[in-house]
Amino acid sequence: MSHDRAVAVDPAQHRGKAFGRLTGVGGALAVAGVGASVALAGGTPQFYFSWLVAYLFFLSIALGGLFFVLVLAVSRAGWGVSLRRVVENVMATLPVFAVLFVPIWLGRHELYAWARPEEVAKSALLRGKAPFLNEDFWFVRAILYFVAWSALATFFSTQSQKQDETGDERISARMRGIAPVGIILFALSTTFCSIDWMMSLEPEWYSTMYGVYFFSGAVIAIFSFVILLVQFAYTQGALRGVVTTEHLHDVGKLLFGFTIFWAYIAFSQYFLIWYGNIPEETVYYMKRQVGSWQSVGMLLAYGHFLLPFFFLMPRAAKRSSALLVIAAVWQLFMHFLDLHWAIMPVLHPESARPGFVDLAAFSAVGGVFLAAIGWVSSRRALVPLGDPRLPEALSFENV
Repeated sequence: MSHDRAVAVDPAQHRGKAFGRLTGVGGALAVAGVGASVALAGGTPQFYFSWLVAYLFFLSIALGGLFFVLVLAVSRAGWGVSLRRVVENVMATLPVFAVLFVPIWLGRHELYAWARPEEVAKSALLRGKAPFLNEDFWFVRAILYFVAWSALATFFSTQSQKQDETGDERISARMRGIAPVGIILFALSTTFCSIDWMMSLEPEWYSTMYGVYFFSGAVIAIFSFVILLVQFAYTQGALRGVVTTEHLHDVGKLLFGFTIFWAYIAFSQYFLIWYGNIPEETVYYMKRQVGSWQSVGMLLAYGHFLLPFFFLMPRAAKRSSALLVIAAVWQLFMHFLDLHWAIMPVLHPESARPGFVDLAAFSAVGGVFLAAIGWVSSRRALVPLGDPRLPEALSFENV
């Protein structure tokens, strides 16, 4: 429910300078993480696999931000205008991931069997997939992903800032017109990047649901991350009275809904493969039922779905800042564990072996990500002041 009454917003209270300290903190984490990663395992398979897990974790948050912005635009959702600039600032980090991709490109021979000529020579299946899984085409596709993501992020971010300056209502219509095309590009690029960078780690296995599986985790990640960013802004004296309990309640509902969606996709993928019982498909789950990987899988089943399902179901939980923060931190941890479970058995098939290299890579990529958010946020308002629907968003109330 919303009301038409106008609510005044003091721009000075909502400048992005509140996020400026993230730049310094993130930069320090990045330097420490890169140094530790190189010192502990630079150039080894462990380094590249740990980097890939961390990279996909933070990339999924940024991609989730792009999806959220596109959906807000195409659906004309007035309630989300208060939140949109925070999400845009997360989305605006996408070009940075083109640089962070360099270690993955350098480690492609360590990561991907299809990139090693001796492995291709031994496998008729890999030779059959060579027209798609080859280094040149794989790299070209990566460039296309980054071009699409960066173009969409730049367009929506710059248009939103331009509207702050002009108040031109036609900008909203322009963004709304581009959003459907953006959703198509997002769906295709996100699906194929998950195939290229994750599923092709085990090139003899495949799943037609893999792209949606990665997408569902990315959406959970952005809703969780937005909750934490808003709470951080509160501590800096920003966004109070602009992003309220009513808005966070809706974010909590979306987090709850996509938690169910993730479970549905994860179970559907597993159930169809179990029921079909085809060796070239079941090998994926058989590998993850060895040693401590089986325990990790059970933890995901209960921790990524069952526990947050009951935790977030009550209305009171979605209207409590403290409980939402707990849910957000937990779901981000589960999302990271999910990516770790999907990727690391390729390197350590015998058992899970988390270590300091994983933590160092997480610090390196996460530090750059946070620094980029801080840098972008400090140069613009945290509220889309020129959006004509801002009064509607400010007076939004849940039924």
